[in-house]
Amino acid sequence: MFQNPSQEKIFQFLKEAKTIAVVGLSPKEDRTSFQIARLLQNHGYRIIPVNPQYAGSEILGETVYSDLVSVPEKIDIVDIFRRSEFLPEVAADFLKTDAKVYWAQLGLESEQAFEMLQAANRGNVIMNRCIKIELNKMEAY
Repeated sequence: MFQNPSQEKIFQFLKEAKTIAVVGLSPKEDRTSFQIARLLQNHGYRIIPVNPQYAGSEILGETVYSDLVSVPEKIDIVDIFRRSEFLPEVAADFLKTDAKVYWAQLGLESEQAFEMLQAANRGNVIMNRCIKIELNKMEAY
């Protein structure tokens, strides 16, 4: 049964991370994914947009990749803005990378994705949590 890591562990992931791949990042400024990605940049993180619809173009000054496997550099956190039914598919891609943390945004959860990651011994999984809220908590901490 899925459970998020402790608050301290979530803070540790955020403190150690430098690069965050944002899966499902939209170029539309009114979208939550865009606003969160910009906020992450403002916090000093390097963001890597992942969205097959916009692969090859740029969002927030960064090249967009079609999938996680295409990203040519090390990813610390994979922040996911796709509906829950797509989380297992993203988990399968995640397992083909050396990314450290699988993070599904607020309202998103998949027991199947969690089981896949656990079975592969890649248990740094956060689901149904907003990275912006966690950053705010960390700053207030």
